[in-house]
Amino acid sequence: MAAVEYQSPGTVAEAIALLAAAGATARPLSGGTDLVVQMRSGRVRPGQVIDLKRIPEMIGISESDGGFLIGAATPCAVIGRHAALRAAWPGVVEAACLIGSAQVQGRASLGGNLCNASPAADSAPALIAASAVCIIASGQGMRELPIEALHAGPGKTTLKTGELLQAIRLPAAAARGADAYLRLIPRTEMDIAIVGAGAHLVLDAAGRVQSARIGLGAVAPTPVRADAAAAALVGHLLDDAALGRMQEAVRAACSPIDDKRGTADYRRRVAGVLARRVVQAAYSRALARASGSSS
Repeated sequence: MAAVEYQSPGTVAEAIALLAAAGATARPLSGGTDLVVQMRSGRVRPGQVIDLKRIPEMIGISESDGGFLIGAATPCAVIGRHAALRAAWPGVVEAACLIGSAQVQGRASLGGNLCNASPAADSAPALIAASAVCIIASGQGMRELPIEALHAGPGKTTLKTGELLQAIRLPAAAARGADAYLRLIPRTEMDIAIVGAGAHLVLDAAGRVQSARIGLGAVAPTPVRADAAAAALVGHLLDDAALGRMQEAVRAACSPIDDKRGTADYRRRVAGVLARRVVQAAYSRALARASGSSS
């Protein structure tokens, strides 16, 4: 691995200044579990690595306007242990806890997982389903971006030179809503998803789906927000007819490739099945939460 210049800023402003000065040769290090591997293999050769782990604003979880603000460099192990976040957004926590082994999760972060921009990243479908928003800092100030607008293609984001993903914001959990995340992998653990699916449902008093969001991973060049699939559930109880329409819409939203983990046709079929299961899981959680809120 070639020698690189290492920087460890203590504030977001310092990190932004370093990124702007170095331009395209700089790479932020949020956890390093992807970046260091890519550097060792020669896949990426940054002139400068900017370590974000010493910046207080980028580490930790705080409650904000009923929701949560997660620093982009917060280790996934910290996310998994946060009881309030786990109760409010179990699907997001499920996804975070699938990023590598227990040892890897001591370093890996949601921000790094998102900005690595793998189409198969576990965090993206769950965060899309949860209506999460990226908080992006730059020398021009702060801006917000929906998670589904962050990715431009495999390994590419829509962040501009000098911009930094500072945090991920989750909204307040709905009293009659819940989320879930599931993936299919070739092995029993520590593998890349063949398909990943996240869902968030909000129910009305009769148990019908009032609103829905479905996120998919590993089925297109970027994570997918499957709006037509979500719309197929709205206004209905979660019966076989509604689930069947949702599955067909999920398959139609997929544009996968053939690779060593599965064929495109297999991924389409799996995506429909996995979406059905994750929607059912979110529905069961939403019913339980609604029951608790009305008791």
